[in-house]
Amino acid sequence: MKFGQYYAFHKATVLPDRCSIGWEVHQSKAMNNARINTTDSTLSPDGVRNSDRGNPRDAVSGAIIHDRLRLVEAQCCLCETEDSEKVAGGEDFEYRTSDDNFAVSQCQQCGLVYLNPRPALSEFEKIYPATYHAFEFSQKEFGFVYKVRKRLEARRLLSWCKNLSKDARILDVGCGDGFHLGLLKEFGEKGWKLEGVDLDPRAVDIGRKAGLNIHQGSLDTVRLPESAYDLIILVQTVEHVAEPVELLRRIRLLLRPGGRLVVVTDNTGSLDFQLFRKRYWGGYHFPRHWYLFNPSTMKKLALSAGFSVENISTQVSPVNWTYSIHNWLVDRKTPDWITGFFTLRSTLALSFFTVFDMINQRFGKGALINAHLRKPGNPG
Repeated sequence: MKFGQYYAFHKATVLPDRCSIGWEVHQSKAMNNARINTTDSTLSPDGVRNSDRGNPRDAVSGAIIHDRLRLVEAQCCLCETEDSEKVAGGEDFEYRTSDDNFAVSQCQQCGLVYLNPRPALSEFEKIYPATYHAFEFSQKEFGFVYKVRKRLEARRLLSWCKNLSKDARILDVGCGDGFHLGLLKEFGEKGWKLEGVDLDPRAVDIGRKAGLNIHQGSLDTVRLPESAYDLIILVQTVEHVAEPVELLRRIRLLLRPGGRLVVVTDNTGSLDFQLFRKRYWGGYHFPRHWYLFNPSTMKKLALSAGFSVENISTQVSPVNWTYSIHNWLVDRKTPDWITGFFTLRSTLALSFFTVFDMINQRFGKGALINAHLRKPGNPG
């Protein structure tokens, strides 16, 4: 996603990252392929799988509806245990990419919330259709509201960059089309060395045409120097990945001693989660969000990956509020002209829930987690 999740919709991806998932795909591919036979599908000139030609499309999103996805069992990535309890279930209310009813489990040891079972890696092109909202944000159809949010997000980004040198090196993992990099280029220090990495060639092409330095690939396919970066940002990405601990360990190798990582992700300690947790919570984003954190489990993730925790706070976002209402309405077969008021194109809904979540944030119940982590060691 991609303005925080607040602005998460700008993140572009084909593989998990409302955003992009990076290296853990390759780490877990061998394990999943041992259980699932995958085949390459030929794409027609218009980008549709030939094997999907006869499949129905959702009337709203235009996404191809696949009867069933291939699913694999999951476990808690923090405790590495299957000791869990089903706490929620729901459908792909947003894109209708399958008819599956997905289950959400919660670890009985640490409280981590995760999708179980989850789609196999071979199903990524199905669950991230070409109409996925991550690809739409670059069109900048939001006018004045877009400009206001752009400046607000730039202010937030610059607050993460305090105490950086004027020649600092910054990396955005799962950068999509480079939205955050563009803000840092426009509003930050001119001497900053800005880089991004993303799996999706369409997103990367958009960013490169805007003059941004974006590598296409994942953290284990793109050659990036170790102990080189002063700041790495991971916005609306970690919830999409198969192995969050391994992803953060890989990022730690790229940071200089004393370097910082900022992680932004959906908050299962938020008020919107508490109200909609059984089925409709927008943060589930069925079936694209695999691991979901609260401040406690985020701290455990950070420590498991070898980081020290500077601060974990909550952040304002209207997106999950908006989509929670949207999902509730869709499940009740509400007419499209009504559900359309609760999407990322609805300025009224986004504005209202932004103000509402500002109140929640004051009580530590904001929709997003904002974690500031540090690699141990002293800067050279």
